[in-house]
Amino acid sequence: MNRVASEASGAGAPDLLTFGETMVALRGDGPLRLGGAMTVSVAGAESNVAVGLARLGHGVRWAGAVGDDEAGELVLRTLRAEGVDVGGAHRDPHAPTGLILFEARLPEVTRVHYYRSGSAGSRLDADAVERAFTAAPPRLLHLTGVTPALGEAARAAWERALRLARDHAVPVCLDVNFRGRLWSRREAGAFLRPWLPYVDVLVASADELPLCLPPDGSAAADPGEQARRLLGLGVPEVVVKLGAGGATAYGDGGAPVHRPAVPVRAVDTVGAGDAFVAGYLSALLDGAGVAARLERAVTTGAFAVASRGDWEGAPTRAELGLLGGGDDVLR
Repeated sequence: MNRVASEASGAGAPDLLTFGETMVALRGDGPLRLGGAMTVSVAGAESNVAVGLARLGHGVRWAGAVGDDEAGELVLRTLRAEGVDVGGAHRDPHAPTGLILFEARLPEVTRVHYYRSGSAGSRLDADAVERAFTAAPPRLLHLTGVTPALGEAARAAWERALRLARDHAVPVCLDVNFRGRLWSRREAGAFLRPWLPYVDVLVASADELPLCLPPDGSAAADPGEQARRLLGLGVPEVVVKLGAGGATAYGDGGAPVHRPAVPVRAVDTVGAGDAFVAGYLSALLDGAGVAARLERAVTTGAFAVASRGDWEGAPTRAELGLLGGGDDVLR
């Protein structure tokens, strides 16, 4: 996967294009039924990655959809303030911006409540996504498995983007990001598998790998063997997220590369996977090798785990060395 770094970016072309649903996020400190104060922010897998990359100095375009409402304006204002290009975003006058509630129940357990059925994000406009893509084709397209689970319109936009990437020779990163609240494992696998030939970098947790393999009953239990099977099926690069165990990258023709997780005090694991992807793609866009990509990915993931919120703790490029620098760095 070196062609991302070697391709020159055209005038005005972003390093990365992504899109999907970003919702208004309300976070409480305890059981929702007891009421109390809540903090207001925004959250969405793709926009989390967009913010993470923008903070690392990359040009990022987000082409999602929001309602023509105050909640939608909050989403756009937040992303714009983080340096993300939202010129390709679409305001839907006929559907509201989605909502997500985070309910802290135990120190390490957070319940998530979605209110996104019929939302603007579920009605993504494929034509709007195409306009955002063709206005200045990006160096890299980032997609997740969340968007096609939202409904037929969002699925059509996702498929359109993949075809555009193939037509323009733009590499694609797909983060499986399975959401059991949106569709079943069987539905997700049946939809995603035919599109794997369009994917250059596949990112998945160990339990998501079987979704990408043919349901022939022969899938091995070992994540390494599953990743190698995906390489054999034509996916050039497979990155397996192992949580506290770090991550391993598998590439065609090379030995697996592993990096352990960076030890930090866990505060909030929500958004850690998106932060990991942002770090990996940042290093990829910089032309770094696999080991350096994983090193940056586990570092950005650690920042997310050590911070509250989906994207709020994402580091800038200047902050990447803080976790390994000791107290003296902060003085």
